[in-house]
Amino acid sequence: MQSDEQAIRDLVTTWLEASRAHDRETVLNLMTDDVIFLGCGRPPMRGKSDFAASQSALASARIEAHGEIEEIKVFGEWAYIWTNLTVVITPEGGEPMKRSGNTLSVLKKENDVWRIARDANMLAPDQAEGTQDNG
Repeated sequence: MQSDEQAIRDLVTTWLEASRAHDRETVLNLMTDDVIFLGCGRPPMRGKSDFAASQSALASARIEAHGEIEEIKVFGEWAYIWTNLTVVITPEGGEPMKRSGNTLSVLKKENDVWRIARDANMLAPDQAEGTQDNG
């Protein structure tokens, strides 16, 4: 039987691969129905439909992401994961936008499958990009 920690690591890998491939259904399946995403300077995204709507603008963009897992802790049917994440989004015909920083995700085990229930994303524009995103 696969350990919970390995299953969570696999969830992160699947998320990154599905995001790169624009596989919306796989990404949505990695979340609980009542998922909440928190990000700086914007209201919380509540539920899968809010997340899906936010991703529609990225449909034609190239997405490259790399995550380094810093910590995983499992507490029965709940777990958290701290990840250092770098994402580069290149809009069709546009310049790449690089963001990096930490995420803290709370996961819930539903029917023996780990899913993201809450996520706090603290990604910021990469220092090399200057101040283009500051206002």
